[in-house]
Amino acid sequence: MAKPVMTAAQAVGLVKSGDRVFLHGSAATPLTLVHALFDRASELRDIEVISVSTYGDLGLDRPGVRESFFINSLFVSANVREVVDTDRGDYVPVFLSEIPRLFEAGILPIDVALVHVSPPDAHGYCSLGVSVDVARSAVVHARTVIAQVNPHMPRTHGDGHLHVSRFAAMVEVDDPLPEVDYGPHIGPCERAIADRCAGLIEDGSTLQMGIGAIPDAILGALEHHRDLGVHTEMCSNGILPLLQKGVITNRFKRKHPGRVVTSFALGTRALYDLFDDNPDFAFLDAQYVNDGNVIAKNPKVVAVNSAIEMDLTGQVCADSIGTYQFSGVGGQMDFLRGAALSDGGKPVIAMASVTAKGASKIVPFLRPGAGVVTTRAHVHWVVTEWGTAYLYGKNLRQRADALVAIAHPDQREALARATRERFGPKG
Repeated sequence: MAKPVMTAAQAVGLVKSGDRVFLHGSAATPLTLVHALFDRASELRDIEVISVSTYGDLGLDRPGVRESFFINSLFVSANVREVVDTDRGDYVPVFLSEIPRLFEAGILPIDVALVHVSPPDAHGYCSLGVSVDVARSAVVHARTVIAQVNPHMPRTHGDGHLHVSRFAAMVEVDDPLPEVDYGPHIGPCERAIADRCAGLIEDGSTLQMGIGAIPDAILGALEHHRDLGVHTEMCSNGILPLLQKGVITNRFKRKHPGRVVTSFALGTRALYDLFDDNPDFAFLDAQYVNDGNVIAKNPKVVAVNSAIEMDLTGQVCADSIGTYQFSGVGGQMDFLRGAALSDGGKPVIAMASVTAKGASKIVPFLRPGAGVVTTRAHVHWVVTEWGTAYLYGKNLRQRADALVAIAHPDQREALARATRERFGPKG
């Protein structure tokens, strides 16, 4: 069949008032389609836009956009944060592994999916490229799919292949993908945390890392390790040197041995080029990648995640600053639980001891309205630049003492006092 190629303005004409519209996320955010859709703000009403983390300027401040579009986010990224915390947006707390179920079960039925894909191959198949995650399910279950087709999008192996017959419209663009490199942001604090985390990682471990300076610093501290594997919800630039030096071999993984497994990626062009038509990487549906039972089948899974704040008993707030919605649940619990159930696995919360303004991230009590993403029963290892605490099997007082010991030295006296006030003098 002929490809339904048209302009962006013509393609988004398929969107009707009252529709729920899914946006492809991360480095695959289809900005050309989004901007064309928002150009129609004066013609449309009651459009609900749903997505996980998106990247780039969506144009939410343009006239009429906030009146016509409601941003219902499944993971709050920086470009939608301001709107989500107003009456023109909101947030759905949900594990990344369970988002596809929302589409499949009709809890959040999708009228239109806007996706960003590679050009079709000789057989008419495009690829969802660097973001398969929840997009695959969205495409499968959407009533209408509109594709932004870009030669800069790598053709990845895995679950993201889509035939052009699935698209109601295709819009051709020639836009470089967004690039992110956290290397220049790695400082002494991140290196200290990385060195401590590296000490927890054994040869033959299977790694899950997020994005940011701390995850990339940790990966940078593993150059002398051997036979590491990767099963992670997302890939960033930190894996490049380890692949080049043969540190990552995926040799001992029981699920997809010999291959890096991920659901999406965000990094530099060098990373995207590495993925292109490379069978060493499997970009798979997040419902599978983040399934705790799948994760746990791999040996020595080390899952490293972060926190906005943690109370003295180990409760982790990772998605809000009080009532202000900052990010989302994502896959933290998926991987911490999977790591805990893995043979020799280690679930790790790694964070700086203080915020950029010097406030302690280890606190007596979480702020009012803060979301508990990970319960204290799920927390095992906690790492700051000042030390490592092992909380598993410890009672509340022992946990508090262990966390005070790895807090910033300037904060320890106040935290120790709060510990005594809550639990009494140390016996």
